[in-house]
Amino acid sequence: MARDVRRAQILEIAQDLFARQGYHHVSMDDIADRAEVSKPVLYRHFPSKLDLYLDVVDHRAESLLAAIDVALADDPDDGRGVVRALVRAYLEFVEQAGDSFSLLFESDVTRDAEVRRRVELASADAAEAVCRGLRELAGLAPEQARLLSTALVGMARVAATARYRTGEVPVDEAVDLITGLAWRGVAGFVSPAEPALGTGAPLDGAAPVPPSA
Repeated sequence: MARDVRRAQILEIAQDLFARQGYHHVSMDDIADRAEVSKPVLYRHFPSKLDLYLDVVDHRAESLLAAIDVALADDPDDGRGVVRALVRAYLEFVEQAGDSFSLLFESDVTRDAEVRRRVELASADAAEAVCRGLRELAGLAPEQARLLSTALVGMARVAATARYRTGEVPVDEAVDLITGLAWRGVAGFVSPAEPALGTGAPLDGAAPVPPSA
């Protein structure tokens, strides 16, 4: 088997084991047995279990950021569209990733400084992708837009995780609900040129707000 194919196979197997059993309950022996390779072969690809885990986390982070990039690729022309794209990206990422999303959102190894840095970097990169859109639309200072984007990312991550755990709300309905909630907060910062509350522009999943008498 080609080296890159073997490496990809090991990563996939390790991802599944780490997601289901946790880092501390999986050994390199477990991974080697599941991948049907000898330990010397496994260690040629990954010098240690931590190195392997870090590669798995990086792979999950790349998948999340790719999902956000795809969601924003249509260049939403209003703030509500940016928020909706972020929410959908998180919900669909978690739905498609299955239990492996926990490696990025609920890692049991975050006491390790390098794991924590990789996990935090993924969230920071996601927030920056959203920040670029909101900064232009809301007219906020860069540091304010970054903080607001970080809050939106946190909301999307927690909501996507909770929806996956319960499975009670379909993805499309969840996108409408969470976007509506988030947009009510963001709309207060939107520049005058951006449709906001009270202008007749409906929130996602909400009826238009009639003008005051």
